[in-house]
Amino acid sequence: MNFRITNVIISREYLTRVRKKSFLLTTFLGPIFFAALCILPTVIMLMADGKGKKIGVVDGSGIVMPYMTDSEQYDYTDYSGIPVDSLKSRYFDLDLDALVVISALDTVSRSVSVSAYSQKPLSVDMKEALSRNVNEAVEEYRLASYDIKGLKQILDEVKADIPVATYTMDEEGRETMTSSEVYMIVSLVLTLIIYMFIAMFSSMVMQSVIEEKSSRVVEVLISSVNSLELMFGKIIGVAAVALTQFFLWIVLTAVLVLAAGAVMGMDTLAETARMQGEMTAVAGDMMPPMGLDSEMSAVVSTLLGLDYMEILLGFIVYFILGYLLYASLFAAIGSAVENEADTQQLQMPVTIPLLIAFFIAFYAYKSPDSQIVFWGSMIPFTSPIVMLARIPFGVPFWEIALSVAILLGTFVCMAYLSAKIYKIGILMYGKKTTYKDLYRWLKQK
Repeated sequence: MNFRITNVIISREYLTRVRKKSFLLTTFLGPIFFAALCILPTVIMLMADGKGKKIGVVDGSGIVMPYMTDSEQYDYTDYSGIPVDSLKSRYFDLDLDALVVISALDTVSRSVSVSAYSQKPLSVDMKEALSRNVNEAVEEYRLASYDIKGLKQILDEVKADIPVATYTMDEEGRETMTSSEVYMIVSLVLTLIIYMFIAMFSSMVMQSVIEEKSSRVVEVLISSVNSLELMFGKIIGVAAVALTQFFLWIVLTAVLVLAAGAVMGMDTLAETARMQGEMTAVAGDMMPPMGLDSEMSAVVSTLLGLDYMEILLGFIVYFILGYLLYASLFAAIGSAVENEADTQQLQMPVTIPLLIAFFIAFYAYKSPDSQIVFWGSMIPFTSPIVMLARIPFGVPFWEIALSVAILLGTFVCMAYLSAKIYKIGILMYGKKTTYKDLYRWLKQK
């Protein structure tokens, strides 16, 4: 392979793509999107609080209304004793946001039923607030029915909510407070980014090959360079575009987030991040946070303790090798068809491992050393995504080295096979390619 010619192809592919309007749009819109993911929760939290909602209450039980205390969000009005039908007919005149009807107390079950009527569907927050108040009233009534002095205080003293403080220890015995939620979020973010990058830029190689083949440009190119130089020049050129875009996204996203922090206040952003961490922890069936001070200390300690150089190097290595592996396969597929509609059948065996890797990696935070996650980080078709998801939790160097070696060896083998398909397929026209055709091309010398 003539590296001088390959460099020319790489330069052509790179410059052609970075000058496209689509590249400029995605490069500058991408950071806005990522920054919005960081900033929008804060904006939504500040703007979404419903205030001054008027709620009418008909309390047939006689025990709930005292617990319907006014707040900044909700104003409760007692309409007990007034017929419900009469209130419903006057609903719009009363200017209510909701009418809540509480049944008479069932002395057998020691409970009540609750119905809420409104013009628009009840918001989740309002429904939760009503449910919380009614549950508190019924619980207090049930406790009082036992006629045990100080029963509520006893139950409050018995109830336990013990947080788990987590620490990591190095070989010298030094302890560092950590937050499992931070590792989980970093792992999920890395999974999403590398999956998106490998899938997007590998598909870009395939589309480029199809475009050149369908326009017959490839016939001119192949007269000057051999197929191997053309394929690898295209693959490496797109990889350079991907890395350029990635680093621009990092820089521009950081600038936008810092600018937003300066305008809105970093404390507000930090508080939102804390609340998101709590919601993520609950969604992942994890222990609730330890309290603001301890939790923030653990978050800060974890963020400071992350090996960012290892994560960055891991991302670059696994992205490049994973991209090269899949891009060579996608290039072979692109060379074997004349339009994108014909790629669906041939793409399936290639895209399925990518999807499997994504699903394994997406749950790697629950058990990063489990058998399925370990083997997912070793099998070359899944390792670029799964291993990167494991790295924030700490992976022995030998596992990373073995994973990279297997991935590199697999890429070399797949690139050789893809080049054989590419060499023949790029000049084939007028016939829909099947797996049998691909196998026959691979057997040719």
